[in-house]
Amino acid sequence: MPIHAELLRHATERPDQLALAIDGRSLSYGELHLRAKAIYRFLQELPRSFRRTVDLPGVERLAALSLGNHIGFAEYFIAATAAPHACAVIDPMMPPERIERIIERLAPDVLVVDDDRGPNAEIGRRHGISVITAGAEPFDLAETEGELSDDAEGIFLIGFTSGTTAEPKAYVRSREQWRRSLDRGRMVFELEDAPSTLCPGALAHGLALYAMVEAFDAGSTFHSVRKWDAAAVARILSAEAIERLVAVPTHIAGIARAWAFEPALTSLRDVLTAGAKLDVNGVEAMGRLFPKARIREYYGASEIGFMTVSTLIGGAIDFPIDRVGQAYPGVEISIRDPDENDVGTDVPGTIFVRSDLIADGYLWGDDGQAFRVTPAGATVGDLGELDENGMLRVIGRAGGMMISGGNNVYPAEVESALKACPGIEDAVVFGLPDAYYGQRIVAVVSGETPEVKMLTDHCARQLARFKIPRQFYHIASWPMTSSGKISRGQVEAAVISGDGLVLRLSA
Repeated sequence: MPIHAELLRHATERPDQLALAIDGRSLSYGELHLRAKAIYRFLQELPRSFRRTVDLPGVERLAALSLGNHIGFAEYFIAATAAPHACAVIDPMMPPERIERIIERLAPDVLVVDDDRGPNAEIGRRHGISVITAGAEPFDLAETEGELSDDAEGIFLIGFTSGTTAEPKAYVRSREQWRRSLDRGRMVFELEDAPSTLCPGALAHGLALYAMVEAFDAGSTFHSVRKWDAAAVARILSAEAIERLVAVPTHIAGIARAWAFEPALTSLRDVLTAGAKLDVNGVEAMGRLFPKARIREYYGASEIGFMTVSTLIGGAIDFPIDRVGQAYPGVEISIRDPDENDVGTDVPGTIFVRSDLIADGYLWGDDGQAFRVTPAGATVGDLGELDENGMLRVIGRAGGMMISGGNNVYPAEVESALKACPGIEDAVVFGLPDAYYGQRIVAVVSGETPEVKMLTDHCARQLARFKIPRQFYHIASWPMTSSGKISRGQVEAAVISGDGLVLRLSA
């Protein structure tokens, strides 16, 4: 991983500085560095796997981490990404059959889990993989010999992302890409004075994983929680006087609800969100909850990295709420038609990016519909448009487009309009088969239970008539994915099945 030199510097200059805190357990930089070195030595002594079918040039040992937000995650990740090794980060909340297919294809040298009797450990043993339980290591974590290497190039990380199929796609990242990204981010996000950071998301996902790495790069303290609990996260923000929060909007909305009757969290100086577009109500709520914080969001993808960044509150210029900002430093954005011709400004099309932060590609799962690199640049298939000031508006993913009454409708546009409605916290929009319209537009909202007329009148002021949903449902609590996003598939299934998770709103 591209932070080992910085980690050594922090461990040498400030060994007692707190590096990591998760649910009452903590590690200083000195402890983190020593324990990672011990794990690195253990990895070097492992017998190599000769059953691997994927090509990983220069990688001597491959460690697969299928851990939750365990204190050992950082130790193993640092050790497993030191040259000449690499790390595959697997979400332990994936269905076991998907994890088994990943393990079978990767054939890692070791699988690290947090439960020796859990299904993931069984999968590893069934495939003849060495299984280590974090926290119950069969080796001495106080071993101090050797050093962690940071001077190599090439692959250090394998991640997994879903695209147009349910099967996870395996993408690879190089040390060079993350070095460039961290160097740029240190300036863009002003991390030079090492603000304490909390990210409550799953470390197996890109947002939290990167937030942890950039905190270690800056020499700050990274806070997280084993299990998402909005009230617990709010208490940590208050008790620890956290300076920087990195989270998806649904997590921040949960914190706002849990802390609604408590004093504002005035220690926060920066709040950074990604994963879903912020709306007016959400930004206003964040302004009340974090009155001294700069509110920023970024748009990006696991395969492409940062694409844009914007400041919604607290900047020299507050960006328009319906935009995701201007191009990230070193990134060039264009909007292109199906023939990949640049369409210019204020015309919708596919978002393409030229950048030196783009992933090396997929080990497997490339269906040609998600991430692809062409002479025009790289794209993950998102649709958007640029204005004359270079501000990007994201319309949605091409595959998510609905056709209702012969008109093209993108869920993100309708969701954005609904989330701007007073009392509405969040919204999910999708199409269902309809004999007359082809697809009828359906909306599920949370927050105050609204009247259908209020919702339709609000939409009519912001959307063309054919984009207004024809059915509305209310949901009290969203089903969530392990990355903190709304599980859209479960919401749609609840509407179709009428299982009680959602309530149909009558006109």
